Amino acid sequence: MKTRDLVLISLFSAIIIALGLLPPIPLGFIPVPITAQSLGVMLAGVVLGAKRGTLAVLLTILIAAIGLPVLSGGRGGLSIFYTPTTGYLIGWIAAAFTTGYLSERLVNRNQSAFAQGLGFFLASVAGSVVVLYAFGITYLGIAAGIGVTKAFIGSMAFIPGDVLKAVLAALAGRAVMAGYPLLPLRV
Repeated sequence: MKTRDLVLISLFSAIIIALGLLPPIPLGFIPVPITAQSLGVMLAGVVLGAKRGTLAVLLTILIAAIGLPVLSGGRGGLSIFYTPTTGYLIGWIAAAFTTGYLSERLVNRNQSAFAQGLGFFLASVAGSVVVLYAFGITYLGIAAGIGVTKAFIGSMAFIPGDVLKAVLAALAGRAVMAGYPLLPLRV
């Protein structure tokens, strides 16, 4: 792995961590708060691609697991793996990979700006909404003892915000592709 790759992976891990500094917004009816860190997961996949985006997320989870309070709400330590929201945290890995993989396949430099933005948006929704929710809802339903159906219904409150995050990730991905030609291909 090149030094540039290590720097980009570290940078996007730092972006995910920085987005965790924004205070979470609890909903009350489901034990999962609204956070900005999932935007960082989307950005890592869109900008870095599957391999480096996934490594950025893994680095963030490793930093949290060793005890640094880098997750939303100042959480860190091994206890993060023993909460009803653990499925979302583990889902970040698959979400970054899927978002990056689809971005690599759906978007290229020869497309129009609209097509690139749409490709990044679709990749973000598929990876960081559909895949992330599949992990998070399943684990939440089992761990919290509320059942998958109730967890699914409660999680629908997050859809508008996550679609907005996907739009922001698509705009950022398009801007990086247009404005930073020195960034190597995302593969």
